[in-house]
Amino acid sequence: MNFTLKALIFISLAFVIDTCDAAQPNKIKNVLFIIADDLKASVLACYGDKICQTPNLDKLASQSIVFDRAYCQGLSCGPSRTSLMHSRYLGSEGINLPEHLKNNGWYTARVGKIYHMRVPYDIIHGTDGQDIPSSWTEKFNSKGAESHTPGDYACLNQNIFTKSLKNRESSKMKNRMFVSVISEGDGSDQPDFKSAEKTIELLNQRKNEPFFIATGLVRPHYPNVAPKEFFQNYPWQKIDSPELRNPASLGIPIEGHPRITNSNNSIGKYPDNQKRMWAAYYATVEFMDQQIGRILEEVDRLGLKNNTAIIFLSDHGYHLGEHGFWQKNNLHEEVTRVPLIAYIPGLAPGRINEVTELVDIYPSLTELLGVYKPKTVQGKSFLPFLKNKTEDFRNSALSLMQGKKGYSIRTEDFSYIRYQNGAAELYNMIKDPKQLVNLIQNPEHKQTISKLDRELNTRLREASLIKIKEKQ
Repeated sequence: MNFTLKALIFISLAFVIDTCDAAQPNKIKNVLFIIADDLKASVLACYGDKICQTPNLDKLASQSIVFDRAYCQGLSCGPSRTSLMHSRYLGSEGINLPEHLKNNGWYTARVGKIYHMRVPYDIIHGTDGQDIPSSWTEKFNSKGAESHTPGDYACLNQNIFTKSLKNRESSKMKNRMFVSVISEGDGSDQPDFKSAEKTIELLNQRKNEPFFIATGLVRPHYPNVAPKEFFQNYPWQKIDSPELRNPASLGIPIEGHPRITNSNNSIGKYPDNQKRMWAAYYATVEFMDQQIGRILEEVDRLGLKNNTAIIFLSDHGYHLGEHGFWQKNNLHEEVTRVPLIAYIPGLAPGRINEVTELVDIYPSLTELLGVYKPKTVQGKSFLPFLKNKTEDFRNSALSLMQGKKGYSIRTEDFSYIRYQNGAAELYNMIKDPKQLVNLIQNPEHKQTISKLDRELNTRLREASLIKIKEKQ
């Protein structure tokens, strides 16, 4: 064998070894964990929206693994965040993710809302909400005036528009979820701007040690507050409202209705204000995206991209008038489906169509960082699947209502929802992605319903949620 050939073989082997090493868990020492609040996947450009401008998340998505079918387990902030941080379908048994990493040598920090906080109350007062102090080496709250921010205020279900700071809907007030404010400021007074600022500061301080920095951004959770420049990008007159149909005519049982609908709230009287709700939601999503861009720019500047995993997600989705429904606590796709973007050094970017659950983040990160997985963890690491696409991952994603009032499973083709009283829904998500035709009474789908019912029972038993004996 001549010298040239030997040299080429040596160089090739060195390249292969180096490439393999780059993907090994011990080469990734940091995690930047960013979670948005009430953000539905469908409004992001990287998930197909044609209106909302999210250039920073789009750029991150282009460098990352994008999970097209990621689902939350809880349907509102508290249950979902407790679930994903403990990798439990329900409750907080066991040690949470940041505390587990802290106990194994990581610096852990919370910036903003990670566990549940009351928005706007805890943001206005700078309080901790339902935080778990043992999770963190340090914690930082980001205060903001929220609906009391100077600017053009609107309470859209009351059709109120004013600049006055008096009598604005705020903490614990029944119309607070329909409030928007076109801020007079430049955005530096907003909690998400402050959270980005603190995250950038921590990245600089902790760049030379293993860190888990969790940044919780509160937008687009109500009140939808952002500077004027962001609202200007979304004139409400050009926004198309969701197709409105009577939920009863769609075959949605009353158990499947959220607390707020067009039929029981005055927002139903104001079609134009429903469009304004979309415009305000888009504006605050773009403002939130800008703060993510500031953080990611600093990650690049500090040279941390080679050893830092970046996880972006939302706690759950949101209804903005689809089916005449508003907010969350609902088992339909607009609430259960969430964005999940994972930048993992050493793994090629791409899109994953397989069903994934938020409880899977915890075991995936422990495997990535080379830390043991606690026995209480119920999720499943997606890393083996990402490294070897031929392996199976999940057949379904499980979501559940508070009080075990209902459950859903989402498979590749179907969404099946079953309520405590026996009412149910079935949707063919390939033919009917907007869930406009409930097939539960269609005799052609009897076998599908039976199969999905068994799958749901199996998932519930595996999650220790119910005890059911299979029918023979």
